[in-house]
Amino acid sequence: MTLAVLLSGQGGQHPGMFDLTADHPPAQDVFEAARPLLGADPRDLARTGGPALHENRAGQILCCVAGLAAWTVLREMRPGRVVLAGYSIGDLAAWGCAGRFSPSTILHLAAARAEAMDAVAGPGYGLVGLRGLTRERVTTMIEEHGCHLAIVNAADSVVAGGAVVDLENLCGNALASGAARAVVLPVHTPSHTPLLAAASPRFREELARADILTPVREGSLPPPRLLSGLDGASVFDAGKGLDKLAAALSRTIDWAACLDGIREAGARAVLELGPGHALTTMAREALPDAGIHAVADFRSLAGIEDWLRGIGSEDRC
Repeated sequence: MTLAVLLSGQGGQHPGMFDLTADHPPAQDVFEAARPLLGADPRDLARTGGPALHENRAGQILCCVAGLAAWTVLREMRPGRVVLAGYSIGDLAAWGCAGRFSPSTILHLAAARAEAMDAVAGPGYGLVGLRGLTRERVTTMIEEHGCHLAIVNAADSVVAGGAVVDLENLCGNALASGAARAVVLPVHTPSHTPLLAAASPRFREELARADILTPVREGSLPPPRLLSGLDGASVFDAGKGLDKLAAALSRTIDWAACLDGIREAGARAVLELGPGHALTTMAREALPDAGIHAVADFRSLAGIEDWLRGIGSEDRC
């Protein structure tokens, strides 16, 4: 049985985001590694809530902490082969879950990624989510408003980046043109657009300095298969994969292609790690025959284990 594991991007941080993993012994090293980067225990920072959860640097680190902490649970329970894909900052977290970087390295890289982005992104920028218009129509509309296509989620669902005033005008025009949804997202950086072109080489330099690891088998199971969050292609060559990881800061990412890659890998079950349910919702639309959940759907770690055990039992029948 192949399980697809999705690593969340920013936007879904909330005070209860570590409720399931806070006391899980194998996750403690992840929380401790984040403490000096955040200036506080990530669990305490999350519980406090407020605007700090959505600041770019803190948000990126917290999303990686959430994914890596949840992975310490999942790796003990996984019922078979795993394919990994991450959305935006989740792309970096996926490299940690795939065993390509240590958790502490991932968290330091998350901080460096955010710092590279913040260094070139001025105030007054952000992202909007648009759904319900054809790709051709919405792409034209985005360009007409001086904005940029940031993420392709599905045939009729995209994210655009640009100046907030332009994005607000874009949302109004999109709704007037029949869009089902057009909303400014709680992200203040125009990620995955040419506005961050200078951030990509800076982050690539940080990636080059990091110690990359060779994934190892766990018992009879092969290492997880890693898909690039930029285009959904399998990462076989680490150098090329890191090039894509850096390029994604300033290039449109194709999440729809990632979901296609998960389907092609034969995934019968999907589990989203990290805060929120956004990737779960998209996966249910793209993979209607798969069993799909987010960690946030469960009230206990035992519930996740029971679900995974049930999937494994169905596969053996």
